Amino acid sequence: MPVVEFPFTAVVGQSSLKKALLLNVINPRIGGVLISGPRGSAKSTLARALAALLPESESGDRSPFVTLPLGASEDRLTGSLDLQKVLAEREATFHEGLLAKAHGGVLYVDEVNLLSDTLVDLLLDVAASGINIVERDGISHSHPARFSLIGTMNPDEGELRPQLLDRFGLCLEQPASISIEERIAIVQQRDAFDRAPAGFVADYAAEQLALRERIEQARQTLAAVTAPEWVYAHIARRCEEAGVEGLRADVTWHRAAQAHAAWRGGDTVNQDDMDAVEPWVLAHRRTQSEPTPPSTPPSSPPSSTPPGKPAGGKSSASGSSGEQGQWGAMPPMSQNMLDSQPLNLSALTPINRPVAKQPLSLGGTCKGGELGQGRTRASLNSRPDWFATLIANRGQWPWRQLRYKKARTGQPVVHLVLLDTSGSTLAKRLLGQAKGWVDHLTRQAYNAREQMAVFGFGNDAVTPLLARQRAPKSLKTTLNRAGGGGGTPLRKAVAQAGKLICQWQRREPGLHIRTYLITDGRTRESVSDLPKLGDCVVMNTEHSFVKRGQAARLAKQLGALYWTLPTQESA
Repeated sequence: MPVVEFPFTAVVGQSSLKKALLLNVINPRIGGVLISGPRGSAKSTLARALAALLPESESGDRSPFVTLPLGASEDRLTGSLDLQKVLAEREATFHEGLLAKAHGGVLYVDEVNLLSDTLVDLLLDVAASGINIVERDGISHSHPARFSLIGTMNPDEGELRPQLLDRFGLCLEQPASISIEERIAIVQQRDAFDRAPAGFVADYAAEQLALRERIEQARQTLAAVTAPEWVYAHIARRCEEAGVEGLRADVTWHRAAQAHAAWRGGDTVNQDDMDAVEPWVLAHRRTQSEPTPPSTPPSSPPSSTPPGKPAGGKSSASGSSGEQGQWGAMPPMSQNMLDSQPLNLSALTPINRPVAKQPLSLGGTCKGGELGQGRTRASLNSRPDWFATLIANRGQWPWRQLRYKKARTGQPVVHLVLLDTSGSTLAKRLLGQAKGWVDHLTRQAYNAREQMAVFGFGNDAVTPLLARQRAPKSLKTTLNRAGGGGGTPLRKAVAQAGKLICQWQRREPGLHIRTYLITDGRTRESVSDLPKLGDCVVMNTEHSFVKRGQAARLAKQLGALYWTLPTQESA
């Protein structure tokens, strides 16, 4: 019995997301949509409802809408070769996978940020070439695989790999809250659908038909839509101001604006078309923040607070009670990176540990199992290759030789940095020195082709400075933009890091994560009740005549190695 999907036109609100999805139906070359938002915000409902609006293919069937499950195998995604045919008839018969089924339509991934790295790599290869190639022991098969990629994700459950993130043409972030009126309307619509799905769909049949006709009309006129010269200059300037990398944003913006013009029935791209799609194109590619116009401060009587002291009577000097991290909110102050003594990471313990007889457990607990508990490198790399074994033995039994899958090239490594950017680190340029050490670590990780993720914690907030990705050559520009000030939300940073580690290692059991907590320890908070951070090093930046020893206490509570970073004077 076919599943009855909730009609697209019956979804309450979500006008921006609806339009972004429809633009991709009008022009699939836009590259798909990433929908980011909290649970229960109709992300999946709208994505699945799009299937009924896809155009018909040349054969008269509706274009495919294929769902990629998170736990899918490589063969299910790419397809497989029929072993029995190969052995018995020496004929390579291909069983198509999800990529072949999605050709000319939509490939949908729910919780795309939780997709395994193996499947992400396969998707990236096919998305770049538009061709899927399956090769096994000298036998190969290829087929076209062009599709729009639609993904949904909850940002609280982990980041998306930057390489895959950039492949999405548009990105929309769903609001965390909606009005009371919309909540009521949504529940009423859902209740009506659950009571009589077929009747509910029938009630919206006319609206669905009208929407399909408008989409088809826009598709027919898309090729005739032109763009004036100023459009290209505007796109180039705005992308340059946003600091986007490469030209994919420029091309996508142009295609999306043309589709928007076709949607409204125009034959020329205008400013409204440009403005409508700009935030969706730049949301996930922007590296420079949007400039904000200066605001006029409200008129108020002059403060009686003495110079050098914040409101409330607390001194801003480094010797005040602010040393415990209770600085409160304050405007961030810039402090550029200083050249520091190179870190000797080999003295901490090698990252690539020898193969253990038991699964590596990095300490702490996650929901559903031990943090970091996974398969050993041997079990990951020594799996039998049944296809190659059957070919080598020509189908005879018993087998004379057993073939194994090619070993992986080492254990994947992520360096997770938690950088203290609170107000107390501004004294004696400690923050600048710590930034220098982070940059040294980045360059070492770059040379080793390892990954990095950097978070700053200060001003009572945890701020991502570098999402998890292959380590760049240098982080100097990014680090220099990170200001310092305010309190020390160390517990919040440790809790968030523990959650990320759990997510990453559930998705990639063989992943090795080393966490670097770089802090001057100016806090009285305890972290003993929080999940441990695995292979962790607490790096103490404290440099004062009277040592408080809080960083050492934190290292003990986290079960981490302890390292005192040399000061600029002693370097």
